Amino acid sequence: MGPSAKPRSSQDSRHNARPEPLVTTAAPESASAPSKLELVQKVIMAPFNHKKNDSTRILSDLAPVIMTPRMINSATVSSRPRGSVGGSSFSSAKVDFASIGRAPHRLGLGTRRITSRDLQIVEATDELLEAEVPEPDGVASSVSLLRGFNATIPSSDTGRTRRRQMRSVETPRLGLKKLGMNARGLLAEDEDHEGQSIASEEDMVLVPRAENGKKKPKKRGRESLSASKTLGKEELSRQKKEILRDRENLHVRRSLINSEIVEITHKIEALDAIRAKLELDLLKLQEEELELEDELEGVKERIDFEQTTLRQPKQPSQPLHLPHSSRRRKGPAFLPSEHDELPPGVAFMTLEGHSTPLTALDFSEPYGTLVTASQEDAQPRVWDLFSGTEIGRLRGHTGTVKCIQVEDHVCLTGSEDGCVRLWDLRRVEEDDGWGDGEMVSLSDVAEEDEQETETTSSKSGIRNGSDNGVERNELCARVLEGHTQAVTALYFEDECLVTGASDKTLRQWDLTTGQCVMTMDILWAMSHPPPVVTPGFALPNHLMPNAGHFSVPTPAYSDGSWELYQDFVGGVQFWGYGLVSGSGDGAVRMWDMRTGQAHRTLLGHTAPVTCLQFDEIHIASGSLDKTLRIWDVRTGGTFETIKYDHPVTALQFDSRKIVAAVGENGVKIYNRTSMQHSTLLTNGHTKPVERLRYMDRYLVSGGRDSMVKIWSL
Repeated sequence: MGPSAKPRSSQDSRHNARPEPLVTTAAPESASAPSKLELVQKVIMAPFNHKKNDSTRILSDLAPVIMTPRMINSATVSSRPRGSVGGSSFSSAKVDFASIGRAPHRLGLGTRRITSRDLQIVEATDELLEAEVPEPDGVASSVSLLRGFNATIPSSDTGRTRRRQMRSVETPRLGLKKLGMNARGLLAEDEDHEGQSIASEEDMVLVPRAENGKKKPKKRGRESLSASKTLGKEELSRQKKEILRDRENLHVRRSLINSEIVEITHKIEALDAIRAKLELDLLKLQEEELELEDELEGVKERIDFEQTTLRQPKQPSQPLHLPHSSRRRKGPAFLPSEHDELPPGVAFMTLEGHSTPLTALDFSEPYGTLVTASQEDAQPRVWDLFSGTEIGRLRGHTGTVKCIQVEDHVCLTGSEDGCVRLWDLRRVEEDDGWGDGEMVSLSDVAEEDEQETETTSSKSGIRNGSDNGVERNELCARVLEGHTQAVTALYFEDECLVTGASDKTLRQWDLTTGQCVMTMDILWAMSHPPPVVTPGFALPNHLMPNAGHFSVPTPAYSDGSWELYQDFVGGVQFWGYGLVSGSGDGAVRMWDMRTGQAHRTLLGHTAPVTCLQFDEIHIASGSLDKTLRIWDVRTGGTFETIKYDHPVTALQFDSRKIVAAVGENGVKIYNRTSMQHSTLLTNGHTKPVERLRYMDRYLVSGGRDSMVKIWSL
């Protein structure tokens, strides 16, 4: 409709304006409006017309642009039920403008097949043409299908072209085309090879020549180009309306483009979500691959163990060959089938019995035997993890037990009394007599259950109180003595044991004889550092200990509590001849057990090292400086540093995860594959966790709330 036409009534607008997007051919404004039946026929038969005019092609080209989901949703109108055609009723289905808009595309494009949906559209034509289409509240706020079509067709720019042509002034041609070519450095000759002029008449500049013998006319001021052009009031009003309509069209186009951008943004977000899910699936596959590698390694170790057992059958009188350390076992643990039914990340069992915070714990296997110790309690408790009951206590130490290691039925404990004791957990009975958890010699532990009475009676050194031991009913049947202060860390494998104590020494023991075979002085190693240390870092002055008592206040836990940390050796572990220790000076040292010398010092922690673990590639250490560091054994550099809000008191890691106690009520788990952090809290501790130990998907933790929690990972 032209800008000078009078506005029509709302009813006329509904019958004449809104059905225009449905028409596939454009008609002049002066032509009479087609009937409803003709409109529907054109819609239905449009796909079968082989020759389409320009308007049809324009509409089909613009359809993907103007028919966004947002526009379709804003233009949908439900139909009222009508009678059936040919005995079939379509009253239950929904017919709207979106259906009609898609009808030409759904009619086949080569199939030439009319569906029942098309017949339904034909039946509901009258209602659809009479339906009220909501107009936008504001300019381009909610664009209807008709308004968007009118704003995007090429004819919407005809008013602008007409206004520019009317503003053209009747002036001599300036030859702007030739001037532009010269300005760009293009060669423009007057005539081509055939002698014809290149420039057209419109490009020529007509300059009047002065006649021969006459003077040139005097120069006068040039009038404005627009001064000679006069437009009437009616034309100016018409141009004003066209400009306002063009501005509105710009708003409509902007709204359409913004809608497209929003739609594309949603698609990008959906694709990003799909990509994130696929990346997560890749990480899970990587974790499964690592798990399979660990499982394969565990099966190989089991095969080697079985072959070794077959080659060397166990003799009743043979000295004890202690099992390999479970801390290096990579294979999966043997869990009952019910364990898979437990919800992951939930503490499904709580052991109550201690009255003070836990200081040490370890267990033989999932649902096996657990040994725990607490402050102000010199008698570690023995638990049956299958039933969750206490089965006895290990009586013998005179001070708090600071470290425990359990392998199969053998248990070693280190205490503040400076002693290390060996226990046979098979002989623990639920009894208050001094026979509970009695101390036995290594030979006694090695014997079979059915032969224990006979072989034990033949050992005069044990029963008769010789130099090798004391009577079985008393405290010390076998004790490893040598440290002058509290034993705070120990690690044993086969017949070799290494202990670390607050007397600032490490000792290597032969478990077959019970003798100390080597002493490694940490103070001497500090005063004689190896030539290769971590570059650019030195020990803090406040961590330079002397031969006296060691005591450092811990940073506050999450509940605000703190205590004095007095364990100078936070952790020890060896592999072959390589020994690693973490001490109160914040250093992680690597020792050669053949020479007793520290050949490398890893510097980085700014507070005492409280725990550590290492394998053939990495060393993991936790410290009171609130960090957990992963070191590269080959280079001595820091592979990864994880920061927490509170001190790290215990850790354990494998190829897939790191589990740590970091002064909070929950147990922290760091996924090394996805680098994501999680916390075990459900049915967990009410005070900070201090000790933990896990195998495969089975975790035991002890906290300052005196509770022991069993978790399913």
